[in-house]
Amino acid sequence: MTVRDWVLGLMLPGLTLPMVSVAAEQDPEVRRLMEQYERQTAPAKPQRKPAASKPQRKSAAPKPQRPPLAPKVRPIPAVERHPVEHQSVVEPEMVLIPAGSFSMGCQPDEQQCGDEERPAHRVQVAAFELGKYEVTFDEWDACQAAGGCSHRPSDAGWGRGQRPVINVSWSDAQQYVRWLSSQTGKAYRLPSEAEWEYAARAGTTTAFSTGNCINTNLANCNGTGADDTGCGDNTGVYLGKTQTVGHYPANPWGLYDMHGNVVEWVQDCWHEGYTGAPQTGSEWRDACAASGRRVVRGGSWRDAPWLLHSALRNRDGASVRSPDAGFRVARTL
Repeated sequence: MTVRDWVLGLMLPGLTLPMVSVAAEQDPEVRRLMEQYERQTAPAKPQRKPAASKPQRKSAAPKPQRPPLAPKVRPIPAVERHPVEHQSVVEPEMVLIPAGSFSMGCQPDEQQCGDEERPAHRVQVAAFELGKYEVTFDEWDACQAAGGCSHRPSDAGWGRGQRPVINVSWSDAQQYVRWLSSQTGKAYRLPSEAEWEYAARAGTTTAFSTGNCINTNLANCNGTGADDTGCGDNTGVYLGKTQTVGHYPANPWGLYDMHGNVVEWVQDCWHEGYTGAPQTGSEWRDACAASGRRVVRGGSWRDAPWLLHSALRNRDGASVRSPDAGFRVARTL
């Protein structure tokens, strides 16, 4: 058996071969083959498991930036503010009164006039607006509820609503027009005496805007007296109280109750006659302190028909309240 055969026999499984000599082991070929055999028969070394890859570390989320500290400010004490309430105001219906001139006072053909209505004089009036109706209880009560008017007038048991407000003085009326102006931003006021008569006449020169006659069918007045005008004004009708505004026919310029229902406060101070009166439509302001009285115009529910004529003038103290006195508003353009 050659050494090669022996070595090759080693490679055959299950074959038993005799020991090879030491000398044969020194043979280079034998050693090579034996080393080859040993490599083939040596138990395989366990393969080293590759190191598990480390999971990538998630980058930490950026820390939120802390906002810079606000500078310390000393707190300002709160100021208590009271809200100003603007009530819902229904403005009076107004009529545009055109500019013009007229003869103010008792006219030459009028028979029932007082000295305080003379002398008749020419007055130039600028255009303005005048209330279509007398101020009503509804309108006054809105002012009183809002705190603009301090007085709550009695209705004398006749009802409120659309009846003209009564039991109000000239001073009370000033509260109302100031409140109405503040709520609307418009210049409401009482009319001057000249403006009032100009609007009441409405272009007429007769005693009344209805002509030379008037009666209880045309105005709220007392028809139980004598027939003073010779027009049959003694109808026997006397209601003895106010009526709702607009109940009777309007005058030619669309104004209601310029004759009767309630006498109406105007802005002017009282003078005993027209000597020295303004020749414009402005109010007559001087002598207010001396007289202490203000003018009322128009006649009322308790007056005889002849006392409703357009030129009629009367007066009362500025603080007097009466069940036959009210007012209407004017507005400057």
